[in-house]
Amino acid sequence: MAHEGENLTGLSKYFNSTTISGRANVAKLTLAMLGLTIVYNVVKPKKNKQTDPAK
Repeated sequence: MAHEGENLTGLSKYFNSTTISGRANVAKLTLAMLGLTIVYNVVKPKKNKQTDPAK
């Protein structure tokens, strides 16, 4: 899929849409971010709602 003369540099070397490994890395990153978001929302401390006794 990649062209012979194509030189990828920087992050595009690992995250690109022209190679199978690049597409796989994008998919892995997407799943990792989704997992981290879920873990963060489960682990973060809950907010305590204080009730006003004067009401």
